[in-house]
Amino acid sequence: MKRIAIVDDSSTARMFIRRCLEIIGFSESTFVEAENGKSALEQIKQEPVDLLLTDLTMPVMDGETLLKWVKASPSLCDIPVLVISSAGNPAKEAELLKAGAFGILSKPINPSTLMNALQPLMEKKENADE
Repeated sequence: MKRIAIVDDSSTARMFIRRCLEIIGFSESTFVEAENGKSALEQIKQEPVDLLLTDLTMPVMDGETLLKWVKASPSLCDIPVLVISSAGNPAKEAELLKAGAFGILSKPINPSTLMNALQPLMEKKENADE
């Protein structure tokens, strides 16, 4: 995955997610960071990404709205979206999966949980490359 978007209103959280991604093998990736869904959407419309990780609760545009915009856009709908949330609400998680998220991770994340969440995506990419 060449370009990865990390969307969170906390710069510390963005830095931590980026570090986790680097630890699990994405150190060669280009990271695009945004502090809300609106800013992320503007950036990925200009230059699409291979993966989008988004927080759920943010000002201006939350992660759920961002997910719905991405999945409704013909040019962006193939981008896998991983939602990272501190909510831990099973009904909300089911709703997000139905809206097109490929996975939901609960905060706090660590390299191991991130690796497990991204494994199916990485295997899919490996199979496509063969």
